[in-house]
Amino acid sequence: MTFQQLTYVVEISKCGSINKAAHKLFLSQSGISTAVRELEEELGIRFFVRSNRGVEFTPEGKEFLGYAVSLLEQKQRIERLYGEARATAAPVHFSVSTQRYPFTEDAFLEMLRRAQDNRYQFTIKETGMDGVIADVYDHRADLGVIFLTKLTEKIICRLLDARELTFHELAAVPPCVFVRKGHPLTKLEHITEEDLDGYPYSSFEQAQGVAVDFAEECQMVSMRKPSKCIIVNNRSTAMNVLANTDAFSTGSGLLVKDLSPAGVVTIPLEAKDPVRLGWIALKNAKLSSHAEEFVHLLEASIQRSIAYTSQVHEQLSAEKG
Repeated sequence: MTFQQLTYVVEISKCGSINKAAHKLFLSQSGISTAVRELEEELGIRFFVRSNRGVEFTPEGKEFLGYAVSLLEQKQRIERLYGEARATAAPVHFSVSTQRYPFTEDAFLEMLRRAQDNRYQFTIKETGMDGVIADVYDHRADLGVIFLTKLTEKIICRLLDARELTFHELAAVPPCVFVRKGHPLTKLEHITEEDLDGYPYSSFEQAQGVAVDFAEECQMVSMRKPSKCIIVNNRSTAMNVLANTDAFSTGSGLLVKDLSPAGVVTIPLEAKDPVRLGWIALKNAKLSSHAEEFVHLLEASIQRSIAYTSQVHEQLSAEKG
């Protein structure tokens, strides 16, 4: 199958006849007919039925047309893109895929502020852990940001090893509960699983079939089957749900000044193993200069987040006193 054959089939559909398509393309009717017949034989389908009034596409032919048009459009986009690139320098590319952490966004914004390139395409994508791992493995992202816990690291590290990915720890922090300011739970210095009983549990949507080990939230036995559950799929909605209801969620608990909503605070979970936050990349791939810069910005951002979150916790404790 060639792009030339695809062009012939699409042009025949536009013109309604092989003869008119041949005239428009400045080709012989027999040449187009032969090329189309060879493609039909290769794929084992009939594109159209010929008659005195022209051609009528079969159901399979109509389905094929959709794919053919899409492929030709992609070809034209590539030709335009790299036709322009011959006259100008190609843009610098950098992409990060991350679980829904504000400190990653903070580092990304700082990278944009520092950008000196005349042409660049920087991308940040927030998704679930399985999506982050897939993005880095499939080269859709230069690096990814995820977390591990003692409960999940065995299965996740096994997957990372299988995909030739390495995890680089940025920080280990105590897991926390996210709630609104004024929530009944804010009266507590630390929260136990029993304290959470009866409150709605807010969590991020996971694709069907994805193991619970890849969940965005810190997993607890009592949360495997919550009696009240709210499912969201983006960080903005999640924060609004927490800020305006008695729902709670669990995670690293890290807040970022000016990026985290003022109406949401975090409280440490009692006697829980730490959350290990880090970035992943292909084991044998050398990071680009922009990826290395982003790692440094990420390290600085997470330390600022830890310091700011500690201040918020101290403020909450002072208000209780």
